[in-house]
Amino acid sequence: MNDVPLFSKKQMQVLTWWLREETRGYDAVICDGAVRSGKTLSMSLSFVLWAMSCFTQQAFGLCGRTVSALRRNLVVPLLPRLSALQFSCQDKPSRGYVDVRLGKRRNRFYLFGGKDESSQSLIQGATLAGVLLDEVALMPQSFAQQAVARCSVEGSRFWFNCNPQHPYHWFYREWVCKAAEKNALYLHFTMEDNPSLTPQVRQRYEHLYSGAFYDRFVLGKWTAAQGLVYPMFAPQRHVVKTLPSRCERYYVSCDYGTVNPSSFGLWGEYDGKWYRLREYYYDARREGRSRTDEEHYAALETLIGGTPVECVVIDPSAASFIECIRRHGRYRVRPAQNDVLGGIRRVGDLLQADQLLFHESCVDTLREFALYCWDLSNGTDRPKKEHDHAMDDLRYFVSTALRPAGEGFCVLSARRYGTEKGRIR
Repeated sequence: MNDVPLFSKKQMQVLTWWLREETRGYDAVICDGAVRSGKTLSMSLSFVLWAMSCFTQQAFGLCGRTVSALRRNLVVPLLPRLSALQFSCQDKPSRGYVDVRLGKRRNRFYLFGGKDESSQSLIQGATLAGVLLDEVALMPQSFAQQAVARCSVEGSRFWFNCNPQHPYHWFYREWVCKAAEKNALYLHFTMEDNPSLTPQVRQRYEHLYSGAFYDRFVLGKWTAAQGLVYPMFAPQRHVVKTLPSRCERYYVSCDYGTVNPSSFGLWGEYDGKWYRLREYYYDARREGRSRTDEEHYAALETLIGGTPVECVVIDPSAASFIECIRRHGRYRVRPAQNDVLGGIRRVGDLLQADQLLFHESCVDTLREFALYCWDLSNGTDRPKKEHDHAMDDLRYFVSTALRPAGEGFCVLSARRYGTEKGRIR
């Protein structure tokens, strides 16, 4: 006789939230947490039960990173369970949908893949009574927004599940942190919420991972990745809510991009410490259009305002923007020193000494600190070329404006932060 319950208490919450007096008023449900914690099965089954109980002759969306992954992880395990509950299911792989019947009720469930920015066009134009996004943290924000926007039928609801990523992920910040604001029921899963896992299997998973991956996959936490370039950065030490009323010196640092983001920072020195007072960060992909040199220059003027900056330090490869600043004749401009490893070492040393501080409004810089990682895939001492635009303008500032007088520009070695052995190369 098997004493293991069919569903855990947390899974039963997912299965019945839309029926319970205390939770049925929510517009959405969010399930995150550990791997193998039973989120997907309970959520997918609950989604179909809700759809078939509340609607007929309507369309619904089942979304995964790819359609093949969605079929493997959700559809294939779900259909036999629906059949056991007397539902009639007609799977149409070539047409991308599953028809489900129960008595006189019939609904259609379309399958969508959301792997990149272009995927939003696949779901655009659909009219849905509800949508389930499986592993939503692996999808671009534009796809998830489009899927939610398709739910215009009265009584429609949104269903999300995922394993955690980093704490600056768009889904964590826009949905998990704002669950109450968005009228969403938030449920966090651990492996203990899956009754089909034995203690021995749970223990095996605990031994498979370490560091950030243990925090994410076993504990289900939204935590920063391993191999951070600046592991010494700590918000409680380096982020400030108030700024000096007046600084002794001012600089601006710029990392310029056309398709890639542009990041500008205004810096002020007070009592031997440098504060990032405010910033400008423009991501053309996120905003849907690129800005011209003149538009970026106007943003630079707004960032500076009436502050008496000594110099604008800028990415040396941004020739057209350097010329634009010089042409206006208002600010002195200086191409930055671009020694990557030497600059990282200097930034790390200043962070260790608490000589670099950041105002809480500099959200893109704070986000990149949590994401800027070493490339551990090919054995080279180089950071990944991603989430690095505010990090580059920070490095330009430190390497160029804060370099001690008379210091040479040849770096013989650079300490590699964020590795277990502190390799020297």
